Amino acid sequence: MEESNLTRRNLLASTTVLAAGIAFAPHSATAQTTVRSGGQSIAIYIPEESDFPYEVTRTETEWRTHLGDDDFVYDILRRAQTERPKTTDLWREAHDGQYLCRGCDLPLYEGHWFQPLDKGWVFFHHAIPNAVMFGLDGPVPEYGQAGMALNTQTAMGEIHCRRCGSHIGHHVPVEGMFLHCLNGTALKLA
Repeated sequence: MEESNLTRRNLLASTTVLAAGIAFAPHSATAQTTVRSGGQSIAIYIPEESDFPYEVTRTETEWRTHLGDDDFVYDILRRAQTERPKTTDLWREAHDGQYLCRGCDLPLYEGHWFQPLDKGWVFFHHAIPNAVMFGLDGPVPEYGQAGMALNTQTAMGEIHCRRCGSHIGHHVPVEGMFLHCLNGTALKLA
């Protein structure tokens, strides 16, 4: 696959689905988009649509002000989009200290848990305890998965900040390891 067509969602779609026993992020009727496929319902979590009582909440205008004028950043953190590979420098090497949620400054990852991989995203073995929650995500046509139906074979474990609900990345098998595959855009260094 050519690098220009490689996206994290392409990588993730080619991997196996997480075990059904994973605990997913709490959601309410307005925190999800439910898709029926093959007789199954799959709830896709969208931070922007959530009414879950996070510790840090903001209106859309407040989020846009906090995150800056870049719609790209807002779309990743609040609309659960995924950055193109190698669009931030955080993927290249581990940094000492902690990686924080760009949405609320909650410490999420420690630098010594970083896994270097030449895929273009930031990989960690695990998060700081009680820092992230899991939701569901599925194929996205804008990232090269046009025509793929959402079902239990294409659903992916999505990682969210437990304090503000921002979309951080996915939990997936990569090169024989289950790793947190993250948007560098969603993180900042302490």
